[in-house]
Amino acid sequence: MAHDYGLILAGGRGTRFWPRSRRHRSKQVLNVIGERTLIQATVERLRPLIPPERMWVLTSHPLRDEIIRQLPEVPREQVLAEPVQRNTAPAIGLAAHIFHSIDPDAVMGVFPSDHVITRPARYRRMLRPAFRAAREGKLVVLGIQPRHPETGFGYIEFPKGVDPGSTTPRPVVQFREKPDLATARRYVRAGRFYWNAGMFFWRASILLDALRRYLPKTATLLSALPGFRDRRFFTELERAFPLCENISVDYAVLEKSSNVVGLACDDIGWSDVGSWEAVRELLPGDKDGNVVRGEALCQSSRGNYIDAQGKLVALLGVNDLIVVDTPDALLVADRRRAQQVGELVKILEQRRRNDLL
Repeated sequence: MAHDYGLILAGGRGTRFWPRSRRHRSKQVLNVIGERTLIQATVERLRPLIPPERMWVLTSHPLRDEIIRQLPEVPREQVLAEPVQRNTAPAIGLAAHIFHSIDPDAVMGVFPSDHVITRPARYRRMLRPAFRAAREGKLVVLGIQPRHPETGFGYIEFPKGVDPGSTTPRPVVQFREKPDLATARRYVRAGRFYWNAGMFFWRASILLDALRRYLPKTATLLSALPGFRDRRFFTELERAFPLCENISVDYAVLEKSSNVVGLACDDIGWSDVGSWEAVRELLPGDKDGNVVRGEALCQSSRGNYIDAQGKLVALLGVNDLIVVDTPDALLVADRRRAQQVGELVKILEQRRRNDLL
């Protein structure tokens, strides 16, 4: 539809993908699986619904030039760098302000840029009713059908009898915080709790109204910005944005609003690709479960992930390792601790090793 816009969020650092992911070349601009980078794949699967001239990207200053290079079809002035990171409520509020200033009837979809969706046609089948409900004034979320008890995601609780894959939006009963393992198991058994993947749809004007109600300080700062076409816009943005609250749109708006509906997706092949272990699970392996990107010799070795270009990696008698090689750093980690790779980045920050960040 002519008033539908796409906001692609691309400001994260992807620290769990160190040493490949760095400030100037983070997870979303890497070809983690396949030939295209994650952000290129995001634009490609949205293109049948939203043309590139109505796609906008919100990212960081270190990543902006690389994203412009990777997405030549998106107008470069629509790839914006946040002055500072302030979580999703200010970021989405900023985009809503921009869209509303250029199109008062704008309806926006919010899409993370660092996820994998292997069934894009089935995914787009869910996006169409999501945009339709947003045009009708609803705040819309997409829920991902859980494949296992996951403690790293928030959950969306739907009413009993929710039908996965139904294109009829259902009222959201409640948003649930990241659970412990026992609670996550209970959620999966219940069949009405879905992963919150951070994909949202609403009229720009309605989101701005909600911010004025639930997050008035940030709303006031954003509403004082000139329109996007005003030559003062970026100067005022640099001044105002750092003063916004650091809070997610889930906490700030969705958990407090009464007009939130959701669509419960069936299997769209979604993964947040949250660690090297998640990448290993998405790629084919050899008969011993070793996944290799590059060249490797695996002797009496099982369940390893190897990402090394330009050299042979030889493994002998080792199991369940992650090996990622770059010109200036080598990661060797236990697969079971893949989620903790980001802790190494914190240590490098403490040691001021900016050359490795």
